[in-house]
Amino acid sequence: MGSVVPDLPILVEDDSMLSRKFGREIANYFSGSPLNRVSFLRTDYAFLRAAFAYPKASFLLMDNLSPLAKDPAHLAYVTRDVVVPLTGEEPFKESEAEQVKEFNSTVTRPVVLFLGIDEKQPGFEFREYKGNPYFAVDVTPKGTIADKGKSITETVKSTGVSFIDGRRLMSLNAPEAAIYAEARALLDWNARNPFCGGCGQPTMSINAGWKRVCPSSDLAILGEDGAPKQRVDCATRHGVSNLSFPRTDPTVIMAIVSADGSKLLLGRSKRFPPLWYSTLAGFLEPGESIEEAVRRETWEESGVTVGRVVIHSSQPWPYPANLMIGAIGQAVPNGETIHLGHDEELTDAKWYTFEEVREAIVNGVSGLGDPAPAGYKEGGLRLPPQTAIANQLIQAVLNGYLGAVPKI
Repeated sequence: MGSVVPDLPILVEDDSMLSRKFGREIANYFSGSPLNRVSFLRTDYAFLRAAFAYPKASFLLMDNLSPLAKDPAHLAYVTRDVVVPLTGEEPFKESEAEQVKEFNSTVTRPVVLFLGIDEKQPGFEFREYKGNPYFAVDVTPKGTIADKGKSITETVKSTGVSFIDGRRLMSLNAPEAAIYAEARALLDWNARNPFCGGCGQPTMSINAGWKRVCPSSDLAILGEDGAPKQRVDCATRHGVSNLSFPRTDPTVIMAIVSADGSKLLLGRSKRFPPLWYSTLAGFLEPGESIEEAVRRETWEESGVTVGRVVIHSSQPWPYPANLMIGAIGQAVPNGETIHLGHDEELTDAKWYTFEEVREAIVNGVSGLGDPAPAGYKEGGLRLPPQTAIANQLIQAVLNGYLGAVPKI
């Protein structure tokens, strides 16, 4: 038996003109967070102090990007008292300027990431903003806080919860999957950027995990007078630098339909199990539109020439920090010949009839590492689960997306 596939996010019903014309908005797995990120408050240290100090605030612990959980479907949160031995009583006591001034590259500072507030959980208030605060804390044992991190992980595991593998976690219930996606992507970004992209010197995390700065001095490097020496000047300290903020890498993923609207193009990667196929995908390049990327990637990977492209939906993908932009495209007449010789990324690509794909949607859907489901006929087509945007694109095509009513 494979793992249980969680439901997708449920959006609030809406009767807007846009919904009446184009249909309901599509919500993919890892989206639909229950938290209001109130991103403008990340630089407000009075807010951060109050939110961290709130007794009922929820803290998600992450050990090497693996979250603390009750079971594969439910995260486990801890209270402030559990993390204080690692973070200190007031990790947001000092302003950004004061923290930067006291930077010491030999001292490891735990990342305390502010995720947002849950407005359905009343209690905490800051000005007009109300809702329970949520944080993620990196408890990975490392550097000068290795012992404290290890102590916390051992303490929480003794209560019956555990850290579950976060490398391809797709079993969480939809709301908590979105919370996990935010936490994982941001903690991973912080971990990958200990050094400045502008000058190569050590950086530090500020604004509750949402920005990294390159300080002008370092208490680990003192001059003859005992004062911190000024470090080499860095371009990231002047103006607005995108090197200092989290990045998201856009990726196009596309369901390509034949010119006569009867077949679907699917491909196999080297890492896929036997008979497991999916839609094609690739990175969006600089100076390229989404539609152009869909056409380029399809031709490079399969040799198929695509004409019209329509954007369907998107999916945040925290492995490590991608935005999957889902599209549906249609091959041009006389452009459907498959040729894998341009870019040898795929081991195979095929045109499947809608009837074959419908059969696979019913009896051949499974996770990448899961066995085939009950009802699967040996030798049949296998497809990704509904938690993957590829599945949603395939189902959109099968359910009449190319019909008379436009849905973009």
